[in-house]
Amino acid sequence: MTDLKELVVLIRGAGEMATGVAHRLAQAHFKVCLTDIAYPQAVRREVSFCEAVYDIEKSVEGVTAVRISDLAEISGTWASGRVPLLVDPQCRVRNVLQPDVLVDAILAKRNLGTTQDWAPLVIGLGPGFRAGDDVHMVVETNRGHDLGRLFLQGEAEPNTGVPGNVGGFAEERVLRAPKEGVFRYDSRRIGDLVEFEDVVAFVGEAPVKAPIRGVLRGLIRESIAVTRGMKVGDVDPRAKREHCFTISDKARAIAGGVLEGIMLFYNR
Repeated sequence: MTDLKELVVLIRGAGEMATGVAHRLAQAHFKVCLTDIAYPQAVRREVSFCEAVYDIEKSVEGVTAVRISDLAEISGTWASGRVPLLVDPQCRVRNVLQPDVLVDAILAKRNLGTTQDWAPLVIGLGPGFRAGDDVHMVVETNRGHDLGRLFLQGEAEPNTGVPGNVGGFAEERVLRAPKEGVFRYDSRRIGDLVEFEDVVAFVGEAPVKAPIRGVLRGLIRESIAVTRGMKVGDVDPRAKREHCFTISDKARAIAGGVLEGIMLFYNR
């Protein structure tokens, strides 16, 4: 019988969905380690462990991720009850850590190199992976009836390119850069209530206006260079401030699919 508490889970990515997965697995007492790129650009920063890349630590709903620079720090970070995060875009730490489970949670809509031989159990989130081919299992990430569904064969639904419906709004709730330039804040911050066409931020001197009324659920970090049309924020029409600082229903559903896959594989 495998000691589930000793299972090491390596998660590739530390954005919103990866954070939802990491949070649930850490709460279930798995040994979780995260990797990410050097300059992550999460929109829902208040619920993304990748913010630890910039700020050393990031806490989400009672679980804290901490950026480390040396593999020798992993065990000590686990012992302190925290989740280690490494800047490691190629996920090379897997060669030393030898995880029992690897979760590709980059959500790039395509496979950026993950293969089945990276761990005894490899799970891919969303489109771009084929269960039984490049990964062992796939979890559906598209909102709808199958959100969080675990596939042992086949693929998740193709990327629609349309944001999920939240409070009756889909694409309408997304803030996009009006031009190429450097993103900078006005006086608004995540959690603030905004009205239709309120100025939320700027790209250069061009204003970024709220497309609908609601709360600012997400904004990318200031001083990031953006391209025209790039997603830079998200307005939640449900206007519940607490939603900005807690893991979403979507992330929890996906995390449940990952947990199901791990238990199915190891709890035999």
